[in-house]
Amino acid sequence: MLLARAVDDDGADEVIRLDEPGEYVEPGSDPNPDLARSVFPDVELRSVDDDVVRLMPGDGRPMVVNLWYSSCPPCARELAAFADVHDEVGERVRFVGVDPVDPVAEMQRFATDRGVTYELLRDPEQLLAGELGIVAYPMTLFVDADGTIVDQSGPLDDDELRERIEALW
Repeated sequence: MLLARAVDDDGADEVIRLDEPGEYVEPGSDPNPDLARSVFPDVELRSVDDDVVRLMPGDGRPMVVNLWYSSCPPCARELAAFADVHDEVGERVRFVGVDPVDPVAEMQRFATDRGVTYELLRDPEQLLAGELGIVAYPMTLFVDADGTIVDQSGPLDDDELRERIEALW
């Protein structure tokens, strides 16, 4: 395993895996495209039972879609915050976690250890990330009930996530 050490914006050590495919960027920069006003793509994802799931709006609620994976240090830091905010607003906002990297058991263990109870999906072929052009994780998309991406963000803490949700919905 090839690793690099970096320091994040808060001065904490961050370990980055360099032996996995992907594009690596300097901490603090965001190489992801601006997706605001885009239509959320209709792609096939996988449930924890390996069933095909199309992640589309339809139940009248907006969605918070968080793309993450277990060996991503900023993903690990924010996942517990997402679980807490979901517990507060999950009745009016649908939360979905999408993991493009981990096997089911690792995804579930990692999320459960951080208190996640919301819907988890896998994207083993990275169809969602590919359609959206996502190259840096974590990535959070805020999607209106009609399927329009209205905002996006890199790593968030619980207060930042609450503020975004309150400002949007």
